[in-house]
Order: sequence, then C-alpha cells, then structure tokens
Amino acid sequence: MDGMYIGLRHLHMTTVVLSGVFFLLRAVAFNAAGAGWPKARPVRMASYAIDTLLLVSAIALTVVTAQYPLADAWLTVKVALLIVYIGLGVVALRPALKKPVRLGASAAAVLVFAFIVTVARAHHPLGVFAG
Repeated sequence: MDGMYIGLRHLHMTTVVLSGVFFLLRAVAFNAAGAGWPKARPVRMASYAIDTLLLVSAIALTVVTAQYPLADAWLTVKVALLIVYIGLGVVALRPALKKPVRLGASAAAVLVFAFIVTVARAHHPLGVFAG
C-alpha cells in the first residue's frame, strides 16, 4: 500500500501543479493578452485530460488512505473550494463576459487554488491560517 500511496500522491501533486499552471497561463493569455489559443479545442481537451487525471488520483488517494470528504473536515473544505474554483475558472474563461469580470474571476480563482494547496499541505480546514 505504501508504494501505491506514494505513486498516487506524486501523480496527484504533479497534476495539481500542471492544472494550476495551465489555468494561469490560459487566463493570462486570454484575459490580459487577448489571445485566442486558450479557447482552442486541443488546449481545452488538454485541460480536461489534466483535470480528469487530477480527479481520478484524488479519488484513488481517498480510497487508499481511507480519508473521505464529510468524514475529514480538511477534505470537505478542499472539495467545497474545488467547486468554487471550477466556477471561477468557468467565469474567467467565458468570452461573453466583460473583461473586468473575467480578470476578477481569474484572480479569485488563483487565490482559491492557492488556499486549497495550503489546506492540503496542512491537512487542516483553515490551511495557512491554522497557525
């Protein structure tokens, strides 16, 4: 089990970084530079693939560690914040919305993402504020 846990953990952490960096690049290119490539089908598919692998590794980790949302407060917070992050990401990359709204959503999504990482590192619902 330890070998499986370590492999899953590394996969999860790698896809977390890839997902966050990929979102940040797309949001900056689309909202600040006005580039069209962030909305291109291959780019969106790559994003979906990374995020799917991230979700699958997260679910596998919950099973392997027997730590589950609603049973473990820090995981409950991570899942709730993930839903917020996804919603902000959708707003950030929605062309029909005004640029200030997209920029605000992008910034908020990055902050939520960073807080999710602190919750995960601390294994505490308050993350960086757990003091």
